Amino acid sequence: MSTSDQGATTVQRLLQRQILPLDTDPDVLPLYLDCEEPSLDEDKYVVGGSRAAKELNNASIRQKTATGRTVRPDQVLSRTAVLVPSGEKVSFGTYFNAFPASYWRRWSVVTAVTLTVTVRGSGATVIVNKSMANGRQQKVDSGVTEAEGPTTLTFELTLGPFIDGGWYWYDVVAGHGDVTVESAEWTAAVPADRAEHGTVDLAITTMNRPDFCAKLLAQLGTAELLPYLDTVFVMEQGTQLVRDSEFFPGAEAGLEGRLRVLQQGNLGGSGGYARGQLESVRKGTATYAMMMDDDVVCEPEGIIRAVTFGDLAKRPTIVGGHMFSLYAKSRLHSFGEIVQPYRFWWMSPKDGFQDWDFGARNLRSARWLHKRQDVDFNGWFMCMIPRQVLEDIGLSLPLFIKWDDSEYGLRAKAAGVPTVTFPGAAVWHVPWTDKNDALDWQAYFHQRNRFVAALLHSGYPRGGRLLQESFAFDLAHLVSMQYSTVELRIQALEDVLAGPHGLHGMLGTRLGEVNAFRKQFTDAQLHADPDDFPPVRREKPPRKGKDLSDVPGRLSKVITAGLAPIRQLKRPRDLSREFPEVEIRAMDAKWYRIAGFDSAVVSMNDGTSAALYQRDRERYKALVRRTVELHNRFRRDWDEIAGQYRGALGDITSPDTWEKTFAPWADGDER
Repeated sequence: MSTSDQGATTVQRLLQRQILPLDTDPDVLPLYLDCEEPSLDEDKYVVGGSRAAKELNNASIRQKTATGRTVRPDQVLSRTAVLVPSGEKVSFGTYFNAFPASYWRRWSVVTAVTLTVTVRGSGATVIVNKSMANGRQQKVDSGVTEAEGPTTLTFELTLGPFIDGGWYWYDVVAGHGDVTVESAEWTAAVPADRAEHGTVDLAITTMNRPDFCAKLLAQLGTAELLPYLDTVFVMEQGTQLVRDSEFFPGAEAGLEGRLRVLQQGNLGGSGGYARGQLESVRKGTATYAMMMDDDVVCEPEGIIRAVTFGDLAKRPTIVGGHMFSLYAKSRLHSFGEIVQPYRFWWMSPKDGFQDWDFGARNLRSARWLHKRQDVDFNGWFMCMIPRQVLEDIGLSLPLFIKWDDSEYGLRAKAAGVPTVTFPGAAVWHVPWTDKNDALDWQAYFHQRNRFVAALLHSGYPRGGRLLQESFAFDLAHLVSMQYSTVELRIQALEDVLAGPHGLHGMLGTRLGEVNAFRKQFTDAQLHADPDDFPPVRREKPPRKGKDLSDVPGRLSKVITAGLAPIRQLKRPRDLSREFPEVEIRAMDAKWYRIAGFDSAVVSMNDGTSAALYQRDRERYKALVRRTVELHNRFRRDWDEIAGQYRGALGDITSPDTWEKTFAPWADGDER
């Protein structure tokens, strides 16, 4: 304990430590260690960048710069130690080991950090580097080890220059002999009242993934993480129970009495997470509640870092993690998420990139990764909310799935609570890129919940571009013969008009109703065997031999958009009633391609099945009338409907209201 220049008592606190992967999967190593030299790109966000680089931004920034030089798995000696062979260099300027200085500078009480690096072996050089928001990099300091035994080098580093972005990191170069980097720590002097770390309740919603969930629970039972865990709540909403997994007994033992499994009906992600939030608030012993998906692989150190950052934030702050692909572990899904206010649609900021492969271009080689990314929300695959915030602004909206996490981030932001997607806190998740959930039963929840969130939070008259975009989506689905999708989107809008107080009542029933309703439509009837469909036959060959793989130009798309709705009024070709006119692969199933056919067999994005699409002129006309009427009503009555939802928000997200929803399963605590 020490006293600062202003007289306040401070203590040293560990912010981040050097870590190495828990397994030796080569795919994950680039997130921890890097042997490549930086090759800084030039992109459109660089002031003074060349015109060619600006025009070729997406192509040039994604070029692979890795040469294949990697740390061998046998060099990883422990969770914190790595061997650096004679004459070689290893950089810790990586996702998990670089220090995200700009995030600490912007959101925390920390103003300076101390880096200590312990190296065993003489002749090693430790080089400390920093970057600026535009990616330019500078050497800050360095030191050399002289003794054969362990030597600890210490570097005092200010956070002053990181107002817009930038990282600190260190490189280690071995001399004439091998050296071992045994450990490294980033510490800071913090106010004495922040000396003790907080604790977190984990809320995991699971449904029919017993092994996946049990393995996740086992990952949480590490000696380093256990002191940070208060309770791990598992909301069991399926019929294949986690307790029946062969991995469950060991996982339960590892958590040393911290596990509670709560069994309830299928209330979706929002119903599961809200149960965990409610239990955390009612229990009142943890500082935070963290939402986490059941189908992830966790980096336990990320939870510790999230708690530490939350403890030292200037104000109560939601701290989220990043998502990497479970099947390509060096690929980052997104560096941050916003809700574009005029469209009212979630997206990555335009100065960022999705599906970024750190194995192809490392952190030090990509300028955009050095600019601090400010966000509106964090997905609830890994998102930590202070209990105080849950008490102040309420629990999740009863939305089943979709938009519960983004709405909560917007609600918190309006209350002065920021969300930080924090580098170094992450999970590996089954990627979303192989799904098209805008077409199946989830289309209902996408549409309904987007409108609910917009009614609550949009600052634009009539939701900005929302109504225009929603109607355009309906037309695109209609000219694509996706009638089940439009029916569900229309039902969604009708349910929004029914008012906010019906959301809780339909939470446990709407999914079943939606699925039962979809079964009547051929475009929703999936078949795994291609021979279930009649053979392809056409009355006429394609015009001028055009192929589905041809990519139409902008003018061609505009013309198609104008003519396709009119074409739907024509009588379908006779032969198309018996035979599909074409087979369309999922990757080619765009509206402007499908719209020219009267029937088609269309495969699904997951590659397991296909459905028969058939044009129905009368159904098309009826659905157009309904969607026009609904969108006109929203355009006319937007302010009135928004007032209803905003007035009810406090009640429908309150612990008392949620307690009534959970009443049928109040005794569902299994352990």
